[in-house]
Amino acid sequence: MQGLWAYALSCGNRHCPRCGHDKIDQWLHKQQQLLLPVDYFLVTFTLPHDLNAVAYAHQRDVYGAMFTTSAAALKELAKDRRFLGADVGMLGVLQTWQRNLDYHVHIHYLVAGGGLSFDRKRWIYPRNQDFLVHGKPLGLIFRGKLRDRLKELGLESQAPAEVWRKNWVVDCVPVGDGRRALKYLGPYVHRVALSDRRIIDISDDRVTFSYKPSGSEQFKRRTLPALAFIGLFLKHVLPRGFMKVRSYGLLASAYRLTLRAICLAILTSRSQPPQPAPMPTRSISCPECGGVMERIGFLKSPRGPPHG
Repeated sequence: MQGLWAYALSCGNRHCPRCGHDKIDQWLHKQQQLLLPVDYFLVTFTLPHDLNAVAYAHQRDVYGAMFTTSAAALKELAKDRRFLGADVGMLGVLQTWQRNLDYHVHIHYLVAGGGLSFDRKRWIYPRNQDFLVHGKPLGLIFRGKLRDRLKELGLESQAPAEVWRKNWVVDCVPVGDGRRALKYLGPYVHRVALSDRRIIDISDDRVTFSYKPSGSEQFKRRTLPALAFIGLFLKHVLPRGFMKVRSYGLLASAYRLTLRAICLAILTSRSQPPQPAPMPTRSISCPECGGVMERIGFLKSPRGPPHG
């Protein structure tokens, strides 16, 4: 009964720290069905803090521009034959917070390790299972594309000039079969920065919550005035109707049938026994001219009479 009562009181808002558990499970199940039997990478594009003010003042425009330009940059670099030379697919999730609730805009992309050849006939694997593309050139392409997009939106002049001279951070790490990465992304899809259990104390118009800094196993505490805490939490509430999860390339909805065909082809190729390497052939020279003779066929020797 208690569970039914809690469900009845659920607001269903995607930013609610209590709601969304069932939706997370449903989302995870759906995305796991789309995973290819290959290794995956988590590629993270981070917006420089110098652009925080512009991003917060124009959330719909800047977040949307960040999605389109980062996805385009990743697809462009993956097509480069020095890296992969193929069309890739990716699932992107927007996140606007750090673990201590500070404003920190970035997009996580779950990217399949490999891509479809340009002739659409082969699956091309990365040359190294721990490497997909270089982060530095990816950051340069992303920076240029986002600057062009902000210029089209009339927002470039609001950004400090020095931000376009800095190196932008793009991180690319291998994440195995992708399942753990999906579980990591799941809570960001249907909830926001802070869960109820991390709020330790509310007293004297102050709120204290715990968080675990990135790269650390130790929890820390942060205490803020109640109004400052509410304001910080509301910074992470997205514009109404804004899509914080987007798929590109082979993971876009239009490629569902292609994705299934790729999955089947990969599984089929793995089930086939390896073909033996062809036997090396020794070249034979013509006894008359010394040129290399080419084998054009075989003649069966006539069977002689049986020996009695």
